[in-house]
Amino acid sequence: MDGFFKWSSKWWPGVIPLIVLWAFAAWTSTAPLEADLADRSAAALQGAVLDKTTIAVAGRDVTLGAEAFSEAARSAAVRAVDAVSGVRLVNDETRLVAEARPFVWSAERDVVRVTLAGSAPLPASKAKLTEAARGALGGVEVSDQMKLARGAPAHFDEAAVLLLGQIAKLKDGKFTISDSSVSLSGMARELGDREAIAAALKKLPEDFKIAANDLKAPPYVLQVNKDPVASTLTLSGNVPDESVHAAITAAAAGKFFSEKVVDNLKTSIGAPGGFAAAVVPALGALSRLSTGTLVVSDREVKLSGDALYDGAALQIRSGLGKDFPQNWQFKADVSVKPAVAPVDATVCQQLFSELLGKASIRFEAGKADLDPDSTGLLDRLVEIALRCPASDIEVVGHTDGDGDDESNHAMSEKRAQAVVDYLVNAGLPAARFTATGFGAAQPLVPSDSEQGKAQNRRIEFKVM
Repeated sequence: MDGFFKWSSKWWPGVIPLIVLWAFAAWTSTAPLEADLADRSAAALQGAVLDKTTIAVAGRDVTLGAEAFSEAARSAAVRAVDAVSGVRLVNDETRLVAEARPFVWSAERDVVRVTLAGSAPLPASKAKLTEAARGALGGVEVSDQMKLARGAPAHFDEAAVLLLGQIAKLKDGKFTISDSSVSLSGMARELGDREAIAAALKKLPEDFKIAANDLKAPPYVLQVNKDPVASTLTLSGNVPDESVHAAITAAAAGKFFSEKVVDNLKTSIGAPGGFAAAVVPALGALSRLSTGTLVVSDREVKLSGDALYDGAALQIRSGLGKDFPQNWQFKADVSVKPAVAPVDATVCQQLFSELLGKASIRFEAGKADLDPDSTGLLDRLVEIALRCPASDIEVVGHTDGDGDDESNHAMSEKRAQAVVDYLVNAGLPAARFTATGFGAAQPLVPSDSEQGKAQNRRIEFKVM
């Protein structure tokens, strides 16, 4: 017995290296096999649409983990791995991607980026939508926060790509798909973009509908700046169509007799109702200022600048809004131009003559009623009269040669009196003024043409 233990104690140390060699040989031969099975299993799944796929091989047993987008896709993936030559067993750890109910997706634009959030039905959909956003916005950052989920409506990709094609028209805002309902909110970038987006969404897939459209348009703005130094009147901003454009520029040319009209207006949709009916009288108020700015924003008119005398400022502040269409607002920040140094009678006469050499006081056709377009010119005559307070002034009316002498004389005197009445209503003493009419007795040129007749129909100021 003792001999046996002596023999086994000698034998046992020799077995241990053999066991180690056997284990090493088994491991070195198994590792390539497992790697090969893993590669071929992955190749078998190459056409499968899966997410978070993992393959683990132990010997000839394969453990497959993945998230599938349908039960059919999940079963097909397991079968594909099971069919790989050399695989003995597939441990199925696949599962279905979570289902989203409702299926919600959104694209939101802010100042610096577009964020894609909510659910996307497939990895390819995520890639397609991200690329569509980048393509629509050029260098704008696109943040992909989409998660994969089942439950997307049919034609989801088509609808989402269509929305992303419109996102460049947003200044900020959000497009949302909830199942087959589409909602829009935010501010359009340019006038007309809101309507352009609405028109584009008429091409949504048939099953989709617009549940809410809360997109807002930017303010509809027209601005007019009067610069007495450059002697310009600059019009910029928007008008609804060419007929309104023509009416506004014509009104500007008629009301501003000494300023060059610079027309930078552009035609844009989205004008509020009564646009021209508000802008034209507002231009008349601006014509009464020595310098000023008119801003029309949606249904609000803001006028700022310096009136030529106190009475004009009061009239503008209190009266202009009465001429506007219903639901329009008027704000006047009108001060009074500082008084200019007084002048003597000779300079006063020169100033009247220079001013009336640039423009004529106009009247309603065949009447003695002052044309509203002459209000700006009349206010400048008031300003000159204020500079020579010690001088008396004769306002003289003239007509063309049409009609009989008696009628022409009466008309010329009535028109001269209408001018005197304007000056007195402006705050000047009535005793300083006399109205005289000469009819057609003192023509400047023959009244044998319309141009000649227009020159002869005039008002003159004579300082005494």
